Amino acid sequence: MTDAQRTPTPIDTIADAWVDTLAERRPTLATYIGRFEYNDRFGDYSPDGSEELADQARATKAALQNADAVDAVDEVTKMDLGRELDLHVELHEAQTHLRDLNVIASPAQDIRAVFDLMPTATVDDWSTISTRLKALPGAIDGYIATLREGIARGVVPAERQVREVVTQIARYTSDTGFFASFVGEAAPDEGQLPASLARDLDAHAGAARVAYNDLAAFLSNELKPAAGQTDGVGRDLYGLFSRGFLGAEIDLDETYEWGVQELARMVAEQESIANEILPGASVEEAVAFLEKDESRKLHGTAALQEWMQRTSDRAVEELGRSHFDIPQPIRRLECMIAPTNEGGIYYSGPTDDFSRPGRMWWSVPEGVDSFDTWRELTTVYHEGVPGHHLQIAQAVYNRAELNSWRRLLAGTSGHAEGWALYAERLMEQLGYLDDPADRLGMLDGQRMRAARVVLDIGVHLGKPRLDGEGTWDHDYALAFMLRNVNMSEQFVRFEVNRYLGWPGQAPAYKVGQRIWEQVRDEYQERAGERFSMKEFHKRALDIGGVGLDTLRAALASA
Repeated sequence: MTDAQRTPTPIDTIADAWVDTLAERRPTLATYIGRFEYNDRFGDYSPDGSEELADQARATKAALQNADAVDAVDEVTKMDLGRELDLHVELHEAQTHLRDLNVIASPAQDIRAVFDLMPTATVDDWSTISTRLKALPGAIDGYIATLREGIARGVVPAERQVREVVTQIARYTSDTGFFASFVGEAAPDEGQLPASLARDLDAHAGAARVAYNDLAAFLSNELKPAAGQTDGVGRDLYGLFSRGFLGAEIDLDETYEWGVQELARMVAEQESIANEILPGASVEEAVAFLEKDESRKLHGTAALQEWMQRTSDRAVEELGRSHFDIPQPIRRLECMIAPTNEGGIYYSGPTDDFSRPGRMWWSVPEGVDSFDTWRELTTVYHEGVPGHHLQIAQAVYNRAELNSWRRLLAGTSGHAEGWALYAERLMEQLGYLDDPADRLGMLDGQRMRAARVVLDIGVHLGKPRLDGEGTWDHDYALAFMLRNVNMSEQFVRFEVNRYLGWPGQAPAYKVGQRIWEQVRDEYQERAGERFSMKEFHKRALDIGGVGLDTLRAALASA
């Protein structure tokens, strides 16, 4: 971090104004980054709302083009914000908002999930929550209007995504679902809720349940009959999504072939370690052996959360002494069990002032009550330190140099998830995965990410199946993943549905790792004998989140 405060430039002003625009237009995003002034509302999910935001993106890009960079920081901002604005407009013009429905990252989840991040400590906090709950039906109405416009234009999601989201909504709106439980457990730190507020919360949560049930009815009765029967989105649209998730343009066919080779390499490495765990054993036999080892098991989500926190705290403490410069605010990382049961594991960054710390979330699927530490150790490093938390929180901390867009919003899945996979391998190199079982767990994750490259590109581009029997489809993708992932079928089914509905995101992990490693190797080649891994990591992370093409260009000029 730079100690001296950098004087804001015209480009910083443009970037900060874009953050303000997004915060006002997308209040759920504002909540995520700790801009709480819009916590009592939702954005406009209607077609008009999308068009107005696209117009503002065009105007911001024009202003950015007319501004001159005054230093290297400005050059990175101009390059990367320009890329982001161009992509926003391209996605809008491709009408992707009209088909924006999937099982993990669409308004169907966004509208509900924002409540996970809202403050709940005071009566005023719960009053704000009540007001936002009251606004939720309007947000759902706007979203339905957008999806209905998609039906009229023939721009629709796949039927599989529609069916799965209807199932999710049923869990949100049941008598024991999210909305009932959330307000039923309302308890500010300072004492009882006023009776009038408790009544309002109950009424507005009830209205939210009705709104979500209305969404489910629309999905079932109007969108499902019109939805696409093919899961793949095709080469053109997939290329646009891929570029968005990576911040880089790649050769999709070459990447598919690389993915096939990388998967084979991961399998061979796993087979070698399986033999270390149990001489002569296959990977499956080694996994079965480890699954019977009670010393490597956790029972219940309370035990999982406690183990996550203890493991994370140790990594922060030890790496902060030896391998990384970890400022004090970043040393706080909260490990959380998510209030939903969707099956995802994810990280949410700190607020700009660190009043809400970075958090690692585990959304445990229904019925899952035991966890294998050898599988999950590498995940803690992936989501925490030196993974997402170190990467994202470092950018937030770097206020002296980076504008608010660079600290809070810039970056791509390829940059973030690629770094997190890079970090997993780094922890192996640093000796944190010396236990063969823990290394097998790390490789299990790496194998899954390699398999996702092949599956995602295979399905969405309609590639020939690896067995030569037709082209990739859902059933072949599911069987393929079940062969390559040692996880429950329930989890794998969710994962496959996620890939089919979120094109280009899943490969960004492994492809991002590949690009991170390429960038490091190129940097090392330029530095020669002066190369320092610690210095490379510091310089790379100090840039903050950017697209991977921007990262490569920025470090090439360093």
